[in-house]
Amino acid sequence: MKFTATLLLMIGFCIQATAEPVNFALTPDIAMVSKDKKIEGFILGVWSENPQSAFALGIVNGSRGSSQGVSFAFIGNYAENYTGAHLGIGNYSSGHFVGAQIGAGNYAKKLTGFQFGFVNFAESIDSGVQIGFINIVPETKVWFKNFPNEVAPVFPFVNWRFP
Repeated sequence: MKFTATLLLMIGFCIQATAEPVNFALTPDIAMVSKDKKIEGFILGVWSENPQSAFALGIVNGSRGSSQGVSFAFIGNYAENYTGAHLGIGNYSSGHFVGAQIGAGNYAKKLTGFQFGFVNFAESIDSGVQIGFINIVPETKVWFKNFPNEVAPVFPFVNWRFP
């Protein structure tokens, strides 16, 4: 009896210990780990949304708060503040994005890094480059005024801003 109780207790601790490094999710509310818990490892989901320091693979990947890692989505990625890479058809960061966004359409409120896609939009760029058919940085007010440090508010093929 003591052996069985000890074994069940150990299994319980092991299940709890492995819950945070891995998450499997159908939606943010139907997942192995609550969407409020930080995942440090691997996320596989149809639609996931956790604070993370992980590799996320899914159809739609979301992250909350300040997160980092690599998010590969078949449709899109969204985040608040993110450091790392977003790879998907659409990529969105409502806060500061540090790293690379690669997809058909990319948006970052504040960018430090690189955007590669058909349409790239960064409300402000600390230091970064956009490569695509349409590249938009509304923070740059005048075309070529501070060239070579910044290019234009809207420019085809390549746009950048460096302090």
